[in-house]
Amino acid sequence: MNLAHILEDSVKFFPDRPALLEDGVVTTYAELDLESGRLASALLDWGFQPGGLAAICLPNTRQWLATYFGVLKAGGVAVALSMAMPRDELTPLLQDCQASLLFTTQAKWEELGGRSQLPFLTRVVAPGGDATWPQLLERSGAPLAALERGRDDLATVLFTGGTTGRAKGVMLSHANLLASAHNVARQERSTPQDRALCFLPLNHVFGLVHITLSTLLTAGSLALMPAFDLDKVLHALTHGGVTKFYSVPTIYVRLLAVPDLKARLGSVRYTFSAAASMAQELVREWKRATGLDIHEAYGLTESAAMVTYNHYYRHKVGSVGTPVGTVEVAIMDTEGRPVPQGSEGEICIQGPNIMGGYLNRPQETSQAFWGPWFRSGDIGYLDEEGYLFIIDRLKDMIITGGENVYPREVEEVLYTHPQVQECAVVGLPDVEWGERVTAFLVCRPGQVPGEAELKAFLKARLSGFKVPKRFVLVDELPKSAAGKILKREVVRTFAGD
Repeated sequence: MNLAHILEDSVKFFPDRPALLEDGVVTTYAELDLESGRLASALLDWGFQPGGLAAICLPNTRQWLATYFGVLKAGGVAVALSMAMPRDELTPLLQDCQASLLFTTQAKWEELGGRSQLPFLTRVVAPGGDATWPQLLERSGAPLAALERGRDDLATVLFTGGTTGRAKGVMLSHANLLASAHNVARQERSTPQDRALCFLPLNHVFGLVHITLSTLLTAGSLALMPAFDLDKVLHALTHGGVTKFYSVPTIYVRLLAVPDLKARLGSVRYTFSAAASMAQELVREWKRATGLDIHEAYGLTESAAMVTYNHYYRHKVGSVGTPVGTVEVAIMDTEGRPVPQGSEGEICIQGPNIMGGYLNRPQETSQAFWGPWFRSGDIGYLDEEGYLFIIDRLKDMIITGGENVYPREVEEVLYTHPQVQECAVVGLPDVEWGERVTAFLVCRPGQVPGEAELKAFLKARLSGFKVPKRFVLVDELPKSAAGKILKREVVRTFAGD
């Protein structure tokens, strides 16, 4: 087995079909396969060993994907790193994984400070490093077919977003990633005629596994962008033949402000949101504006993306659906025991997509499992039909005056307020209450709701103890590269205001 076989298999049947489209430039499956095979050959000639770790810190480009599949074909492990991370965040991750090889840009290599800061790197592919990417390809011999690896051999390390602390390296095997790509493609009914738009970072599980690997598995086309740009995204949606649109809640909010949005989505058959919970009012507003449903699923980096999916043909509002494939979901109490159906508890998962553990973190790996069950850290429940409902993150729960408040419940109501565009509800230390429920709001242009109005709006819809004691209006909420609101950064940035 080798995950790169999904590329090689698509080449057998669709060599001339577009695999990638970037700013009007088409890369066929045959071209991507040839380029990655040449890179794999060059890596082995350079002394890279099967099982070795190669870090990729590049923007979303053809080069990123050719490098990824080249590393896999050479039997290596691809460590995906974020271009958005500054040196002080990237350096510990590189030190943690001890990759022998780094692919990056000249600017990022200079920012990292060169080999004096990263002495364990034996080779660097970047201008100013040991070779540039084109130079490495020029040295290659005949293109290499993917080396065989074991099902459980490590294929990729993806770092968690670090929204609750320092990022951890999630170890995903060839079998983990292939199972997840198959699950996504099957649930979304992907075909070779599909064209998926991807502007989300390829170092993120959503961008890499859910969008990219599932698309290439089914010989579809990937319209690739280095980052979200509203004008370019609208142009691609209007003129690019995009059939599948993937995004995150914060971007759906921006798109809803675009005039004549429905007319721009003529070829789009499918829209999907992930990376953060989608307020149901936004789902309804999108449906009214476009006629399209926003499909949702539940997944984590540790599950290589999809765990559950809210199906086309048996969709249930407010749920994230039922388990996919052979994935199993159970709700456990604080001792790791199953709770009665309909009761809240921690969402636990097992299946062929679940990670092998955290890289070089044996204690944290042990704490993340109850036997075969991975502990998600999320609170939810299963209804009588097996549909999963997410309540909130266990770590986000606020205890105020002895009462438990789930921020997501408050946020769902705030999103129904006509003047609120984005929000984050957090608990701040308070002498009297233990934690004080606080809401940080981004308002719609020209709208400034008063605190009394907001409190009255919420009190009519929530228990009194759940209503924020303070509302803070801000211009923008800090977000991860994947578009997720970073509550830890919200507290750090605005708590003193």
